[in-house]
Amino acid sequence: MNNNLSFVFKGYKANISSGRAEFNYEINGGKKELSFTEKIYFSSVVSSIQPILLKAIFNNLMLILGISYWKTYCPKEIIIESNFLTKNQAEFWNTVYTKGLGEFFYKNDIDFRGLIQFPSARQNSEKAISFPRKDRTFLGLGGGKDSIVAAEILKKQNKDFDLFTVGTSEIQEGVANLIGKKPILIKRELDSKLFELNKEKGVYNGHIPISIIYAFLGLLASVLYDYSSVVVGNEKSANYGNVIYLGEIINHQWSKSEEFEKLFNEYVGKYITESVSYFSLLRNMSELEVMKEFVKYPKYFKAFSSCNRNFKILRGVYPERSRRAQDDNKRWCGECAKCLFVFTLLCVFLSKKEVLGIFGQNLFENKTLLKPFKELLGLENFKPFECVGTPEEMSFALENVYKKGEFSKTPLMEFFVNSENRRECFC
Repeated sequence: MNNNLSFVFKGYKANISSGRAEFNYEINGGKKELSFTEKIYFSSVVSSIQPILLKAIFNNLMLILGISYWKTYCPKEIIIESNFLTKNQAEFWNTVYTKGLGEFFYKNDIDFRGLIQFPSARQNSEKAISFPRKDRTFLGLGGGKDSIVAAEILKKQNKDFDLFTVGTSEIQEGVANLIGKKPILIKRELDSKLFELNKEKGVYNGHIPISIIYAFLGLLASVLYDYSSVVVGNEKSANYGNVIYLGEIINHQWSKSEEFEKLFNEYVGKYITESVSYFSLLRNMSELEVMKEFVKYPKYFKAFSSCNRNFKILRGVYPERSRRAQDDNKRWCGECAKCLFVFTLLCVFLSKKEVLGIFGQNLFENKTLLKPFKELLGLENFKPFECVGTPEEMSFALENVYKKGEFSKTPLMEFFVNSENRRECFC
């Protein structure tokens, strides 16, 4: 962390007819002077949109996209040229950066208390823009079980909906094809200098709240293409934090939490537009309940994946087609806590043969997964920094898997059924 540096939001340039916008940033101080430009691309738009509304959306997109560059040095001073923020808006961004980067601060041992102070320049006189919308929904598609279940719920409700993705992957394209819709694509291109900078000593790197970026890009897409709501598939387990750090709960999934959803809707409704809503269809469902719904649709079994290693930043484009998915069509790494969690939930509802058909391997046989297995159960360290359920959900799922008897003679299940371990899980 360098308090002698300043981070400057320089502004943006957008061309709606050509489907391109770029956002400019600088880091200044002492002998250091760095500039960055991030670009987004989208399909051209024919219909007329109020310039004041587009300005509000792009201004706020500039602030959230800047998080990838600010975190390199975490400058104390934040400058917004042509500052549009009121005091209340600045407080929103203080919260978004502080809570959204909680895992990043924890892993980099950064004291975040009082670090982020967005400047305000105006009185609270901003007004949201209302405009007519068609009653239809944009669903963010990730390629995992959650967005699939959300899509099937929308179908049952006879909702008029389409899909959007930020970047693309073979997994997303395959799932979209099974849903029966071609996604509208927004492409995000980070400045290539960021990747070179991340290799240097003294430069911070780590997790950013990507779902917040998707929320703002979804808002842009809904305005550009005439949709009244942006829907995501975030379950209630996303509200559960991982670890306490400097007196605050650090939640890997904060950007998917109910707290963020409420803050985002209030902010957008007050300062951008009241005509577009943002919400999760799965908010009242646990991970187990989502999986129970998902297994009703076996056509997705060989297409979906929740393993984050399929989605990598390649050549500055996020996400792009994973090299692993392209080269060997392996959709599950079988090495991470998320793979292990999804494997466990599938075992609750499917036969051993069906689960092994999806994963291609029995993760309960893998002794190297004992550490994340203990963490998922809450027996060691804390819940992994992954989009996984609570220790209570994991232990409940394993109890049901054990009762089925198909995985009883595996190392991980034998560890679980040990009376002492089970007693700790259910106390």
